[in-house]
Amino acid sequence: MEDRHLDADVEALNDRLALEHPIDDYYDRSLWPIRFIEGRRLALIREFMGETDRLDILEVGSGGGHVLRMFPSARLVALDVSGVYLETARRNLAGYNAEFVKGEVDQIDWGERRFDRVICTEVLEHVIDPGAVVAAIARLLRPTGIAVLTIPNDRLIATLRSVLHRVPATGSLTQRLDWGGDEFHVNSWTAAEFEVFLSRHLRVRLRRMAPVSWIPLRMCFKCSPRIAA
Repeated sequence: MEDRHLDADVEALNDRLALEHPIDDYYDRSLWPIRFIEGRRLALIREFMGETDRLDILEVGSGGGHVLRMFPSARLVALDVSGVYLETARRNLAGYNAEFVKGEVDQIDWGERRFDRVICTEVLEHVIDPGAVVAAIARLLRPTGIAVLTIPNDRLIATLRSVLHRVPATGSLTQRLDWGGDEFHVNSWTAAEFEVFLSRHLRVRLRRMAPVSWIPLRMCFKCSPRIAA
């Protein structure tokens, strides 16, 4: 399988995101509230994925491989447009049965290749054509497959940051909470809007929030292929 040519701007933008916001630091050394929120997101992904022993798993926008390393007994494909991220993923997935592919999921000729599980977490807010990405994910799922997709609740996050900015002596804290590269986001949805968006290509089976339902900073969806009646 050969990678198709990457748009230089897309690759450069994602390399810049990777360099300006080191993903190992984000997962391992960010403030405790961030690590708690992302830990809950990872737990929901793991729950939604179910049994994965010896299954074929693709992660679209794999970043540094922190999600895929939860599945040591599966056959893994880490896909990302950023060579910087893929180098980090290679280090984090050393010893795993892992393949590393550079490209965009909707622009690669996958042939007849299909996957039991596809993960796309904290990615769609960054891409110019999220519909094309979700359509590709739907095509790549086996009939009994599961797709797990998550996005940040940018509108709620912006509101909480605005409140913090107005509280005296929280400037340093707010700056340290701005670790995730939100300035690179080009799309934003509510949970209801995102479910409608996903339903064009996938069947939404379950929707959960992280860290908890009443503070929905991460919106997590478990989906399956749409089956014609």
